[in-house]
Amino acid sequence: MGQEVSVSYQAVKSKVYKLIDALVEDIKSEGDVQESMKRWWKLVHPADRPVARKYLLEVLQKSNASLEAITDGLVGFKEFEAVRDLESVKASKIQRPTSQAQVASM
Repeated sequence: MGQEVSVSYQAVKSKVYKLIDALVEDIKSEGDVQESMKRWWKLVHPADRPVARKYLLEVLQKSNASLEAITDGLVGFKEFEAVRDLESVKASKIQRPTSQAQVASM
């Protein structure tokens, strides 16, 4: 196996946040982000995958909780102009389970 990647918590968090930034800035599409994560997963040494999976799930859960807190905070903030837009985003939010089985299948 050629190149391998670091699986420290900080390295995983950095990878996820870079992909989130690229998606937010329209540099990458959702499909590009998914492909990037699949390529990254293939670079993780099989012996390191349980730790990588654990860190990835932690980062994704914390990121999701942060986004929900921001959305909930703004929906509850009546002075925020786009309250109706946020309510519609929250109502139409796709629930994507973050199970270990899904991460393992990458």
